[in-house]
Amino acid sequence: MASEQLEEYLESILDIEEKEGVAKTSAIAKCMKVAPASVTGALQALADKGFIEYQPYKGATLTGQGREMARKVKRRHRLLEVFLTDVLHISTKNVHDEACKMEHTLSDETECALCKMLNAPSRCPHGSLIGACNRDVESCSACLEENAPPSTTPRDEPLVPVTSIQPGQKATIAFIRGDSSVVQRLADLGLTLRAEIQLIRKAPLSGPIEIGVRKTRLAIDRAIADHIFVSVCREKAS
Repeated sequence: MASEQLEEYLESILDIEEKEGVAKTSAIAKCMKVAPASVTGALQALADKGFIEYQPYKGATLTGQGREMARKVKRRHRLLEVFLTDVLHISTKNVHDEACKMEHTLSDETECALCKMLNAPSRCPHGSLIGACNRDVESCSACLEENAPPSTTPRDEPLVPVTSIQPGQKATIAFIRGDSSVVQRLADLGLTLRAEIQLIRKAPLSGPIEIGVRKTRLAIDRAIADHIFVSVCREKAS
């Protein structure tokens, strides 16, 4: 399977899995606009490479390796959509297809430079959240202030937005998107780098989320939560 096709499948599975839990063959075929028979062969190939767990007639779920790659491609896609819309002024209805053509050829260095040029946007033109990069930096503020060429040293593990963890889960704040004013505003709320938090409740739709931090409960807007990326704490063995 060509690397471009592999990445397209992983992106589609990520989108479906986030909505439905498991990506069924029929849903993948519809998303990819291909025949279900083609999907079956592709899923087996992805499973052989260790990118997915696949059970015939049940569907596919991403492995850690597969999810990391899918999120990386998705991030590049959404950054490109911002670039095409805000810089090149391409029609919004066309930016998705154009970004699909470009996302597979973007290097880590170019992705980093593009993000810095766009001032680390949090959402694409369609409103979808742009994930954190995998560079070993603590905030967009620190990255944007760098004078040296962008480093592509990766973190030990990928980060997730605080809105994606489940009630009851604990996590450590590892990355904050935004400039120094954003970092300071969150710090004033007690949401500092390396602080341990617990997600208490998520309001339906786009409502606020409730977080426990430093023995305090905070109800924060989703727009603020967009700036907070965490490393989920692993459950301790009993």
